[in-house]
Amino acid sequence: MPRWRQRLPAIATGCSIILLWQLGVTVFGVPTYIAPSPLQVMAVFRDKADILWLNFLPTLFEAVSGFIIGNLVAVLLAIWFVHSRFAERAFYPIAVFVNTIPIIAIAPILVLILGNGYAPKIVIAALICFFPTLVNMVRGLKAVSPQMLELLRVLSASNRETLLKIRLQSSLPFLFAALKIASTTSVIGAIVGEWIGSNYGLGALIIEATYNFRAPMLYATVILGASLAVAGFTVTSLVERMVIRWKPDAVF
Repeated sequence: MPRWRQRLPAIATGCSIILLWQLGVTVFGVPTYIAPSPLQVMAVFRDKADILWLNFLPTLFEAVSGFIIGNLVAVLLAIWFVHSRFAERAFYPIAVFVNTIPIIAIAPILVLILGNGYAPKIVIAALICFFPTLVNMVRGLKAVSPQMLELLRVLSASNRETLLKIRLQSSLPFLFAALKIASTTSVIGAIVGEWIGSNYGLGALIIEATYNFRAPMLYATVILGASLAVAGFTVTSLVERMVIRWKPDAVF
């Protein structure tokens, strides 16, 4: 079945939701400051495109930077843990502890330490990406049969050769599963960081629109943030499809 036909149920469901939304707002006379209609939200995209774009770019930069940094550090640590039991026992519990702290509680601390610029938002986005990738990568690097590892020892393969030829290959499905999650949560991290203290970004625009009862702008900003997360998920899925050719196609 062609891929565009596989997308038809989701497209039809989305259009139905928008239609019901428009009918509900119109029929029940819901005030605009509570729930604007889809047409009013679309008007914001048309009339306030410059404001949305100016606030979209900082969030995009923070989310992408946090995604890259958080996942890179997680992969490097996972490789270290696989080759050093001491490192895993020493630092893995700390990573678990940091992950248990709500990101909304860490954000103010980072803003106080790093200031009110891009740095705390990038760190927050990186932190929210870090732990899922670390867990999945450690599991993936260890998901090699003992017989295969024994064969490599018999062949006098070095740790580097074992890592490059066997462990990394076995870890790719686990890694991309984590990356698809991180591609969406990095956007959440960037927006949460902007909530704490920022004059720019989608998070700051959400706060401003909420306090000033600009519901159409609020809805448009939320939709734009969600679209960024969906775009990140889609790009990651496409890269996965190109890299892991032996894996059966998923829904996305």
